[in-house]
Amino acid sequence: MRTGARDALDVLIIGAGMVGGAAALGLARAGLKVALVEQHPVSAPTPAEAVDARVVAVAPHSQRLLDTLGVWAEIAAVRASPYSHMQVQDALGAGTLDFDAADYGWPCLGHIVENRLIAGTLWHALEREPGIRLLLGDTLDHFEMNETSVRVSLASGGELRARLLIGADGVNSRVRDQLLIGTSGAPYGQSGLVAQIQAEQPSPQLAWQRFLPSGPLAFLPLNDGSYSMVWTLPAARAQELIEVSAEQFEAQLLRASNSRFGRLRLLTDRQAFPLRVQIAQRFVEQRAILMGDAAHVVHPLAGQGVNLGFADVSALTAAVAQAQSRGRAPLGATDLARWARQRRSEATLAARAFDGLNRLYGISEGPMVAARGIGLRLVDRLTPIKRKLAEQAAGIRAGLAYGNSRITSPS
Repeated sequence: MRTGARDALDVLIIGAGMVGGAAALGLARAGLKVALVEQHPVSAPTPAEAVDARVVAVAPHSQRLLDTLGVWAEIAAVRASPYSHMQVQDALGAGTLDFDAADYGWPCLGHIVENRLIAGTLWHALEREPGIRLLLGDTLDHFEMNETSVRVSLASGGELRARLLIGADGVNSRVRDQLLIGTSGAPYGQSGLVAQIQAEQPSPQLAWQRFLPSGPLAFLPLNDGSYSMVWTLPAARAQELIEVSAEQFEAQLLRASNSRFGRLRLLTDRQAFPLRVQIAQRFVEQRAILMGDAAHVVHPLAGQGVNLGFADVSALTAAVAQAQSRGRAPLGATDLARWARQRRSEATLAARAFDGLNRLYGISEGPMVAARGIGLRLVDRLTPIKRKLAEQAAGIRAGLAYGNSRITSPS
């Protein structure tokens, strides 16, 4: 499809994953002219299909965004697994931290949802949305920009002009590379080993995480009573556990979980994904911004990666709404600079916090092991601190009650 550069857009987005799709839908709903470039869009699974291995913990603020975009009900109709209780254990320090939604009057702490289900449902909504131009099967070739617009050339030969270019094209962002924006951070040398498992003694709606010296092990509850397992390990060890027999793997997992859920049975293939921390040096450059994994990649131990991306979208759509309410043209240079400062600050703080936790719990001997166990138990007893931690994870800000955000648990 060749689109003339004279057909000016407000926003051109590269990448229709979860964050890019949400951004396109949100900005189009705000009345902006939006185009979205995606080479391989995903389709949402049906309820009859098996659960995909890659899942995310959708925090309440992310659910609020998806609900505002009109896609949460469709996601929940397929499957979204609520968890109302979270338990964090230190394998060596003997400390435990418990969160229960009932303590705060909340229906749940979040939902476990497949990446593919969110991205696919957003794509279906984009196909139905008038005013969004979908450039399917195409990719970015190069672009030029000045202080007012961006001219983009696609691999197909098409050209478009937009007031703003959004790079939502992932950890290896082509937009970021062409902007010559460097990154800080590095690979962890760890992999996230994922699979679906069945537990002999399941705990309904419990999201459980145990910090081991090799990395955290998480069991995330699914609606059918099984669990999505995410096990952070040194890359070589993760590969070894992929190659051993199912029986050997189950025995290793039983030991790592300290038999918390009884005997465990592997239900799916095992997959491993490399882990890294990476923060773009800038989130904005003239008329281009980065969001989602193109801007920030954090350790998955707290499940906040996609939630940070959805917060990027919420902050941008809020900036657009504020400009419109004041009679100003949205997406001005000042608005973008303010958005970039806010989002980079939050992403950097999150990345440092998760990196620090990963390193702290990687210590396997010495006085720090006892100290962190005492610290975890102390925090568990300090109700105000626990609530602040829970609200931070939920994305609840001062003055915004959980119940005012239409956050509900699907039946």
